[in-house]
Amino acid sequence: MPPRKPPTARQRRLGTELRKIREQAGLAPAEAAALLGTDRTTISNTESGRFGVSGARVRTWAGHYGCSDEAYVDALANMAEERIKGWWEDYRGELTSDALDLAELEHHAVGIRAVQIMHMPGLLQTEDYVRAVFAQAVPPPSPALQRRQLSHRLKRRDVLDRTDPPACTFLIHEAALRMAYGGPKVARGQLDHLLKESDRDNITIRAIPFAAGGFPNASSATHYVYGPVPQLDTAQTETATGSGFLDSETRLMNYRAVLDRTEERSLDPESSRDFIREIARQA
Repeated sequence: MPPRKPPTARQRRLGTELRKIREQAGLAPAEAAALLGTDRTTISNTESGRFGVSGARVRTWAGHYGCSDEAYVDALANMAEERIKGWWEDYRGELTSDALDLAELEHHAVGIRAVQIMHMPGLLQTEDYVRAVFAQAVPPPSPALQRRQLSHRLKRRDVLDRTDPPACTFLIHEAALRMAYGGPKVARGQLDHLLKESDRDNITIRAIPFAAGGFPNASSATHYVYGPVPQLDTAQTETATGSGFLDSETRLMNYRAVLDRTEERSLDPESSRDFIREIARQA
């Protein structure tokens, strides 16, 4: 028998939400198993994402757990019924699970809100800019791996071309706007691309100038992905050594507050366009 593939971030998230509902009902795994007419192992494996679950079963479990939030239960049932093989699965075993999980989150996102400190938003990066960023990796990737990383990064942009693209707000610090990866020509091309993308109805770009001073969580980029209901939002933070995905209610509330305060420090969209044009002129 071939080894079972590890659950994706979305499968793990569905299991996590089922666990939250059970715990809110005050039920231990053994008690839930007895209530649902199953065994404790099934409960454990489903909540960890190792076992799949149907939408009908999600509704049954939620009903027995006393969850009355219909929109939330509907969203969980829809998650259970979606059994697509996403394009990102073609990269499994080559790229990190964090990279694949982020692509999966973006694919299902209703909205995206991000703060970028030192890099352009991944969804708005040009091919030349991506190459220049990956060239700085330590240790440097092999040519074959770099081609796969580049392909994956550019494929992520397709989410913006859907008939129902997510509403995106990108807060970009002046440091990222002035960081000339690849040299002046590549930098100007990247800035021109930002201006072009800002014309899309679903994209808002707001610059954070140095003059704005400090703001919360200024040391790391933040990627906030909105789900169909607030309980299914996800916050991602990036560091030089990897990514972290957060979905607890308290953490999500805190990151929404961080984004709100950061946006207050940013320029409005039209002033941001003028600001970016001026930086492009100087590049």
